[in-house]
Amino acid sequence: MPITLPPLDRREFIKGSLALGGAAFSISSPAKAVGESVRLDQSRVALLADTHISSDPNLSYPGTKWPGSPVKEDEHESVLMANCLAETAKKVITLNPRPAHLIINGDCSMSRGTESEYKELLRLVQPIRTAGITVHVTIGNHDNRDNLWKLLPFVKKEQMGIQAEVMELPHANLFLLDSGKKGILGERQLGWVAQELDQRPDKPALVFGHYNMTPNRGVRPIRGLRDGPDLLEALTQRKHVRAYFYGHTHEWQHTQKKHLHLIGQPAVGYYFGKGHAHGWLDMKLSEIFADLELQCIDPKHERHGERKRMSMKEKRKKVPSIR
Repeated sequence: MPITLPPLDRREFIKGSLALGGAAFSISSPAKAVGESVRLDQSRVALLADTHISSDPNLSYPGTKWPGSPVKEDEHESVLMANCLAETAKKVITLNPRPAHLIINGDCSMSRGTESEYKELLRLVQPIRTAGITVHVTIGNHDNRDNLWKLLPFVKKEQMGIQAEVMELPHANLFLLDSGKKGILGERQLGWVAQELDQRPDKPALVFGHYNMTPNRGVRPIRGLRDGPDLLEALTQRKHVRAYFYGHTHEWQHTQKKHLHLIGQPAVGYYFGKGHAHGWLDMKLSEIFADLELQCIDPKHERHGERKRMSMKEKRKKVPSIR
């Protein structure tokens, strides 16, 4: 279920920090408070996925250690997830102009979505909210919707019984879907997204869901959405839908089905392949393009700064000239 966290002012931030108690891991925000001279760009969005925050801010995890992993037993790489999100927050806040929105595309928590995990997540995203950036969250297979809602009394409510959200931005409409724990959208949500897309044909559409829509062919093969073929059909039938963004695979990837771009977001937390890039995407939208830039946690990583440009306009067929 997509969830939106409204920005905090500085007084709310301090009050919330005291309520959460003195955590072992803290972030000093270089951001100016809301109300000061800071420009938020409504056409710039920070795209995160798979933060996998634990209740223990000092927990490191060897994401490369999984059944069938090609990484040798003594060569697994561990990652401190809380630090990865903290570094991401600092980088997002210092952007000029700042993105007006930030999306965490599922698997916010480390294991089963406990209240303590979400309390730690909220602490880590507070500097982002204090900077005036609106945080949006979708549900992944490691999340617990009820616990997340319990920790977020200010979340948006369901509209028409559909657990999904539409973000209307100047140059595009963003559709956030709820693929839940089992990777199923269901007929109701598929019908909803088709209807919402048809009601907004005037702008390009970008769709977000935690699960990959088609089987992943990366370092760790993952089947993805159980009703992925149904979603793929719905999206490819509508030419104004330009891309589908997903997490779950923990791998920065790009493929294409007809006009539809399939964008695999890197994990902010841990990665599956030895030495793989992990981080987030800086997305800038215009009438013509959606520009993506990979921001690695380690700025020295060889893939840091990689860019992908997607056309936001349908290619028109050339009409032969009449002689």
